[in-house]
Amino acid sequence: MTGEGTPVRLELQDSERLEAALERGDGRRHETALGSFQVEGAAVHARWLLCHGAGAGHDSSFLTSLRQAIAATGVQVVAIEFGYMAMMRREGRRRPPPRVERLVDELAVWQHAIREHDSLTPLWLGGKSMGGRVASLLATRAPVAHECAGLVLCGYPFHPPGKPERTRLDHWSAICCPLVVIQGTRDPFGRREEVADYALPPQTEMHFLEGGDHDWQPPKRSDATQDSLIAEASSIIARRLGAR
Repeated sequence: MTGEGTPVRLELQDSERLEAALERGDGRRHETALGSFQVEGAAVHARWLLCHGAGAGHDSSFLTSLRQAIAATGVQVVAIEFGYMAMMRREGRRRPPPRVERLVDELAVWQHAIREHDSLTPLWLGGKSMGGRVASLLATRAPVAHECAGLVLCGYPFHPPGKPERTRLDHWSAICCPLVVIQGTRDPFGRREEVADYALPPQTEMHFLEGGDHDWQPPKRSDATQDSLIAEASSIIARRLGAR
């Protein structure tokens, strides 16, 4: 076990289910003992292991649109569900996420399982908000630090809203893989003017979506829409992962 009951690897039947889903890429939800997962698209160019945020799972309209847009470019998206979110979904009530270390352990199980089935396709890690933080923490662990093709972080929670001095960047100096961050300029977890003052790793690629908030929703007066910002972000991700 890796801590607080997290298994070291997927159960055999769940691993077989994952292997079949990686081949099909049909976007169906599959249940496992660890949590559900969905595989969207074919891994023509690369694969992105995508984690959800703290309060909304992969059935949110934002993550559904993002997942489908990325998959359409030839980058396969493996959207995994953390155990606490699976309980929320089954019970129909909200619950806080566990300590981030447990989530990192859970993500490590998925990363290992995917590489067991396919170690040749470049595997990028990433996620929305808290999910991106979890992925970035895993990218500092051995052996993942040397296996990870890169990180794609969407709406990274650089700090709690209203507290820019309480950054969540202590581990970033240990990240050695390519690092792509896509952030709304109005994101209360890290606005453009705040992020500009942070000392980020030299390989960091910051991309700001004009007017976007934490869910890339622009103001009503803007000509942009959430869909157009998701399309802009998808183009950035696809280009960086070799799809364009």
